[in-house]
Formats: sequence, structure tokens, C-alpha cells
Amino acid sequence: MKIGLLQCDSVIDALQGKHGNYPAMFRELFAQIDSRIELTVFNVIEGEYPEDIDAFDGYVTTGSRFGAEDDLPWIMDLIGFVQTLYQANKKLVGICFGHQIIAKALGGQVVKSDKGWGVGVSVNEVLDGNQQQIAWMKPAKAQMKLIVSHQDQVVQLPKDSQVLAASEFCPAYMYSVGDCFLCVQGHPEFSKSYSNDLMESRRDRIPHDVIEEGQASLEQDVDDILMTQWIVNFLKD
Repeated sequence: MKIGLLQCDSVIDALQGKHGNYPAMFRELFAQIDSRIELTVFNVIEGEYPEDIDAFDGYVTTGSRFGAEDDLPWIMDLIGFVQTLYQANKKLVGICFGHQIIAKALGGQVVKSDKGWGVGVSVNEVLDGNQQQIAWMKPAKAQMKLIVSHQDQVVQLPKDSQVLAASEFCPAYMYSVGDCFLCVQGHPEFSKSYSNDLMESRRDRIPHDVIEEGQASLEQDVDDILMTQWIVNFLKD
């Protein structure tokens, strides 16, 4: 399987020595599912895109410190590319920022949530009815626990969408658009160590009590491997 990774940011310099950059995180993650997966990185901030969208079986976005509503030329270009993929019925998995960009690109709405920052491990209920009908959501799981780091949230879904997992904090945590786009707010590629250090690096903008609660939540198990299996299943489906 050939996957195009749309890199929408880089790990900050202070943390790269210990944790590496996002492409390395995704390579390590996918290798745990299938060592034959080929990952080609496109730094979309620098304007890098595939010459032929059909050269890949599907695409995955990284997260980003930027927001879907930021008025930046590269974000407008990314929105255009997402729309191109959708029109061509190409598979795309949006992670965090990508989950929000997909909503914006297809007529949904993204806002800075009045619920504040979501950090640490987020617990979301997988909607049973959808899981029973969707072949790629196997093996089945009643809850999806992933590391999160976000302020923005999708509050209005695009047309032809269905919510697949949700919580009170994040009602559109995971959703699909038609048969070709899968969107998840969480980060299967983040390690607990990186999440902890990322929270520490953001003490100037995240309230102290939110960080303390987020760091305590890292004691929980996470479903990073299961989510990655679902992603691979989805791209193959």
C-alpha cells in the first residue's frame, strides 16, 4: 500500500531531538500494522503535492499548530486539494487539523470551542449501529481512547457525513464523509511521552488545571494501534 502523508506542521525544535518529527511518528505507527506500507511525505506548507493523485492508494494528514480558519495561502491550497480528492473519490484520512480542514473544505463549520483545550487521553463512545454495518471498523471496540491536543472543533458536519465516535466534550470526534473520507480528532501517532512534553511546552497558553488533568489521563491505555488498523482497513476498503 502506498500512502501520501500530507505534512501540515513540524514538531517544535525543542522536542524534535527526543521525539523526532511527524513523518517518523507515522512511519513507526504504520510499520506496526504492515511493514510493507510505503509512506511518501508532502510538506504542504511548502507547497508540495503529488503530481498524480492516483499514484497513491490514499492520503493521511498530520495535525498542525495552525487552525482551519487561519487565513494562510497554504491552508487555502490544502482546502483546494482536499476538494480535488473528494471529487475524484480518493481516500483521505484527516487527523486533528486534517479532520477540521475536511469539514471546512466540504461545507462544514469549525470553531474555537468554548469548552477550551482538549489534551491528554480523550475517551469517546463508538456508536454501535455504525460499527455493526461498517466492515473496516474491525476489530470492534465500544470506546476509542486516543491522545488529543486541540482547541478547535467541528461543530457542523459536511453533507453525506456520519458520526462514528463521540463524547460530551467532542460530539464530532470521529466521522466519515461518504465512502472516501475518514476524520478523527485524536492522534494515534502521538506517544504519551510526546503528549506530556507538548503540554509542558504550552503552559503559557493552556490553563494549569487542564494540563494537570491531561497529564493524569496519560495513565490510561490508548487505542493507537486499533485506530491505525481501522485507518489501514479504511484505505484498503
